[in-house]
Amino acid sequence: MAKAKRPADLNKRAKSIVDIAIGEGSEGLKDDRDPAAVALGKKGGAARAKSLTAKQRSAIAKKAAQKRWKKKE
Repeated sequence: MAKAKRPADLNKRAKSIVDIAIGEGSEGLKDDRDPAAVALGKKGGAARAKSLTAKQRSAIAKKAAQKRWKKKE
């Protein structure tokens, strides 16, 4: 189940959390995301890794490691 957005107003958010906690439902919560976009997002990294060659994956990993271990001056 997708995690829905809670209201931005602090008081409304607190009330919705209490309502959920005592079992009065989640009518204040709604999921505004596009289902097609959600489906595409679930396979993003795996699809990208599958489309890359071993040499490309290695180059990306080396670049990431260099950034991670770069000394700050």
